[in-house]
Amino acid sequence: MIVELPDTSTTAINKELNQLREQVGAATTGRVLSLIIAVKSDALLDESIAAANIASQEHPSRVIVVLTGEADDTPGRLDAQLRMFGDAGAGEVVVLRLCGALAAHADAVVVPFLLPDIPVVAWWPEAAPASPADDPLGALAVRRITDATNSPDPLSAIRSRLDGYRAGDTDLSWSRITYWRALLASALDQPPYEPINSALVSGLSTEPALDILAGWLASRIDGPVRRAVGELKIELARDSETVTLSRPQDGVIATLSRTGRPDALLPLPRRDTAECLAEDLRRLDQDVIYGAALRGIERVEYQ
Repeated sequence: MIVELPDTSTTAINKELNQLREQVGAATTGRVLSLIIAVKSDALLDESIAAANIASQEHPSRVIVVLTGEADDTPGRLDAQLRMFGDAGAGEVVVLRLCGALAAHADAVVVPFLLPDIPVVAWWPEAAPASPADDPLGALAVRRITDATNSPDPLSAIRSRLDGYRAGDTDLSWSRITYWRALLASALDQPPYEPINSALVSGLSTEPALDILAGWLASRIDGPVRRAVGELKIELARDSETVTLSRPQDGVIATLSRTGRPDALLPLPRRDTAECLAEDLRRLDQDVIYGAALRGIERVEYQ
């Protein structure tokens, strides 16, 4: 069900939400969090809502989507769209379009829709503020999720995350390499148990997940870590062997190679946004390893 509410108010929106829930006997007691999605345009609107709806199967949520243009002196206007039941996964979606002077007060518009006594998470699917915790919407949240992948300059975006980093921040590019990190750690948890002398991370220049993967390695080893542009692979060099994890750019099967051992084929598809978002919603505490990986990017040598 999708209901349009043009030129409305927060009071009228909440009234409509209550009426719709009463019609079917639904309640908000099953919600585990309020998810704020902050977007600047319609480009990623439907994609972001779809990802949130899929993630809501694991984390039933009230999703509050905020679209704000540039604030100006024209009279403020609030247009809303309510998506419920089949169009909202296991939660409900409130889309708020803020125009004119109202665009400068997104936090005040959002507050009436936050469910009481449950955590608030903020997500910027595209361009994010320099310091998410200091942003008016980010200040409402205990967990703040960005996505450098959709930025105009992904490398600059992921490198800039360190300056504004606060406990509770994370980026979806970090979640995209969860399985890569797990496979590499598993491979190293086998003989000969030698330290890593150097590492190479290669792939597309527009993939910030590889930059933060390189930063993670740099935070964990004493040797040099190089970031190159080319085929998708990670090489870890030790005294007696080289461990290589590679995959075709658009493939789903990775190859784990080790000196003197047979290759192993492993399923390793690219994770979609919904899967990464669901993972990040599982924890609301500080991710200290992510923070260390951001600091490690400064040690990475770019070729």
